[in-house]
Amino acid sequence: MSILSFAMPRASRLAVAACAAFVPAFPVFADPALPSTTLEAVEVHGVRPELASAPSLQQARVRLDERAGGAALVDADAYRDGRVSTLTDALGYAPGVFVQSRFGAEEARLSIRGSGVQRTFHGRGIEVLQDGVPLNLADGAFDMQAIEPLAARYIEVWRGANALEYGAATLGGAIDFVSPTGFDAPVLDARLEAGSFGYTREQVVVAGASERADGYVSLTGLQQDGYRAHSRQENYRLFGNAGYRFSDTLDGRVYLTHVDTRSELPGNLTLAQSKADPRAANAGNIALDQRRDYTLDRIAGRLGWTPSEGRTLVVSTWVSDKSLHHPIYQVLDQDSRDVGIDARWRDEAELAGHRNVVIAGVAYMRGDIDDDRFVNVAGHAGDRTNRFDQRATNAKAYVENQTWLDARWVVSLGAQGLHSTRRSRDGYITGGRDESFDVRYSGVSPKLGVRYVLDNTAQLFANVSRSLEPPSFGELTGGPGVTQVDEQKATTAEIGLRVQREALSLDAALYRARVDGELLTLTDGNGNPLGTINADRTLHQGLELGLGWRMAPQWLLSANYLWNDFRFEHDAVYGDNELAGIPPQQLRASLRWSPGEGFYVAPNVEWVPQDYYVDHANTFRAPGYTLVGLRMGGRVASNWSWFVDARNLADRRWVSSTNVVADARGQDQANFMPGDGRSVYVGLEWAMQ
Repeated sequence: MSILSFAMPRASRLAVAACAAFVPAFPVFADPALPSTTLEAVEVHGVRPELASAPSLQQARVRLDERAGGAALVDADAYRDGRVSTLTDALGYAPGVFVQSRFGAEEARLSIRGSGVQRTFHGRGIEVLQDGVPLNLADGAFDMQAIEPLAARYIEVWRGANALEYGAATLGGAIDFVSPTGFDAPVLDARLEAGSFGYTREQVVVAGASERADGYVSLTGLQQDGYRAHSRQENYRLFGNAGYRFSDTLDGRVYLTHVDTRSELPGNLTLAQSKADPRAANAGNIALDQRRDYTLDRIAGRLGWTPSEGRTLVVSTWVSDKSLHHPIYQVLDQDSRDVGIDARWRDEAELAGHRNVVIAGVAYMRGDIDDDRFVNVAGHAGDRTNRFDQRATNAKAYVENQTWLDARWVVSLGAQGLHSTRRSRDGYITGGRDESFDVRYSGVSPKLGVRYVLDNTAQLFANVSRSLEPPSFGELTGGPGVTQVDEQKATTAEIGLRVQREALSLDAALYRARVDGELLTLTDGNGNPLGTINADRTLHQGLELGLGWRMAPQWLLSANYLWNDFRFEHDAVYGDNELAGIPPQQLRASLRWSPGEGFYVAPNVEWVPQDYYVDHANTFRAPGYTLVGLRMGGRVASNWSWFVDARNLADRRWVSSTNVVADARGQDQANFMPGDGRSVYVGLEWAMQ
């Protein structure tokens, strides 16, 4: 189906029209009534002033390089030379990020440093942003389907407390998907991907700019039958932004998003079933027609003011509306509305003769959810089982100060103060039990960091920090009943090395986090939720390693390695057992040979060398795996590019994701998500600069 011919809902058509209006043609006309004067030719050489509301790629590189801790940037050009369908395609080589598609779908396991380790669907423990504005709902949860990697110019990954730049104080940190603007996007861009399992994906981009104004619109569509039965997806997304420079010191930008996504859920199989027939779906998922369908509309605005060199104030505000229809073990119908405002000040000056940078900000966000639940009758709503009227708020203030003691030593000191509320009103009381609650969470999360600059291409860093994460409604009301839990806290220490040279880029970090009250959501062997607990004490430690090495002009080696050691500490029930769900090791590597711009070939491998547990009692394991792929492509003339992306060439039967359960009792239960078999995708893109 062409992206230009699908039956778009009326709201979508209005969104397209509104966003298309952002893209200016900016013609210049002369008035014939005015006398004309011929002037001497004047040549002007210079660069476009940076926009405070939309940082450039180079600005982002400099800012991340000044972090006293793990932070990385992913240039979108690095992943556009292959299939771009899931977050794994976009973030698979980002240092410190564990990401794995659950069944070839956009829904993924996404974790940094074991954040949200219990979340086998949706996400929490990471602040996900688009252009510096949160995509998370007010309660902290986020949806992968709200993200469009093809509509990003670059992606920033701030691991752990290094995300204090955005006021985030979570165990995982923050990921920011930064959009192109009319200044750095092609005027026209058309892209088509197609391949195995009925997969097609389309993108059309229109952009333009004048001296003061610019606009960008991206329209994408995805359709696939899926490798497994009952795993069809159909998603359409509109992303647009428009900016205007009011003066040399003031600029603004508006962002518009519309998402319409429909996904069938094939469910989990036993390990034996996964090996015997990985394309099968869980019989219960088919009988209940389990799926996840929602629409999202979001508008955000940013105003950037630069009163003087080195001083910037950016004010952001946003409104989003989401409607979810989610038949699972019951039918969930949820309507959520979120609003927020954020003000961030950056001041770069001298303090007692030393360079000094202060970042300070305040933010407030509120979200309201109408949560209606029904008996699932073959995918349709039967009798009502429950109804909640929920509200979440977050108010935070943060500050971070960096001082250059000399040319080599930089000290960073910061903190975030947070006050959150979670309120739920039980609108359908059954069994005489009112499940309403109104709880508050507050705390301060400090950070101390230091950098030692070896030279202008390499530096060492270390930091220690605290984090605090209130539970989302998924933890509080995501099971059969309400589970009152406390916030999750952690103390994390980190040490690492960052190198950025012409032939070598290296990002290496060792971290150790002691977590108090970790939020663990448990399910039974059939994937049904049992609710959430606060673990007593757990340990998260590991190694994050990202490598880019140009061994010769034609050869580039890229690798992302994770060593994860997540475990209980002297727990009354689980002792020192491993936390379930994430492999202890994972390696993704690619060796690319490119004799010129016209052609490249890149064999790649994904390797999980060890089996890993699916239950905290450590009685049953998921198998490790090795997947081999091959990517090739190139450019034709100046406007055309192409690729062929072949995956799992050996057609291995492997497990991409699992449930996380308390105790499997050593039995093979329905806890496993088979990964995709052998597949081939081709792509063609035309761009006019």
